[in-house]
Amino acid sequence: MSIKLVAIDLDGTLLNSQHQISPAVKEAITRAHKQGVRIVLASGRPYSGILPYLQELGLDTASNYCISNNGSVIHQANDGSHLYENLLDFEDYQYFADLANNVGVHMHALADNTMFTANRHISRYTIHDAYFTNTPLVYCPVNEMDSSLSFTKIMIIDHPEKLDVGISYIPENTFENYSLIKTSPYFLEVSNKDASKGSALKVLCEKLSLTPDKVMSIGDQNNDVAMLQYSSVSVAMGNAAPHIREIVKFVTDTNDCDGVAVAINKFII
Repeated sequence: MSIKLVAIDLDGTLLNSQHQISPAVKEAITRAHKQGVRIVLASGRPYSGILPYLQELGLDTASNYCISNNGSVIHQANDGSHLYENLLDFEDYQYFADLANNVGVHMHALADNTMFTANRHISRYTIHDAYFTNTPLVYCPVNEMDSSLSFTKIMIIDHPEKLDVGISYIPENTFENYSLIKTSPYFLEVSNKDASKGSALKVLCEKLSLTPDKVMSIGDQNNDVAMLQYSSVSVAMGNAAPHIREIVKFVTDTNDCDGVAVAINKFII
């Protein structure tokens, strides 16, 4: 087996609890990259939230790529331009803004690298998300939004107990028409039905003439499942939920114990 590409999730995987790349992980990625292995960061974050880590790892060049917004977009790593996209439109935005209002929870949406919220009383989870993803946050009522905008992702957000109640009121056909993935106790992430990290990784690998047997992916959350299932070498973090650990080939150490480095050293270096 010769791995030619490693797809790595960010939060809970590449990054430790302090939202940092440990020296051991950075060294392992650098060594693999020097051996000719492509490193693709694949995150639920927008490009603006991935870019600092591309820069830190020296991956912010035209020959590299990253996957953002749970697979809605494949970017050129150097400038964020779109190689592939699978987006939501303004009607989708209106639908979820009304739905969130009706079930009594907050929401925000990503239009490329800007975060929009229609909530006059902005949720602290929206502020948290904007801060950690380096994304400008704009308040805009739905009736004042630019209807020509497309959205990479919509987030239904709130306190965990309140969010769970809100989710229970979402109509069943909504789950059939969109991809809805709960990625934390306070985030329900909404994407185009056909968007996933797995589908984006497949598109990228086809562009690079790589087959799944040459691919390793590392993740820890529900939004990583499709990516893990696509790759022949699937790796779950030690801090991943039990149902994630059950579907992979290998369970590595936690994100606070250099789990990404352990996996790269085992299968590549």
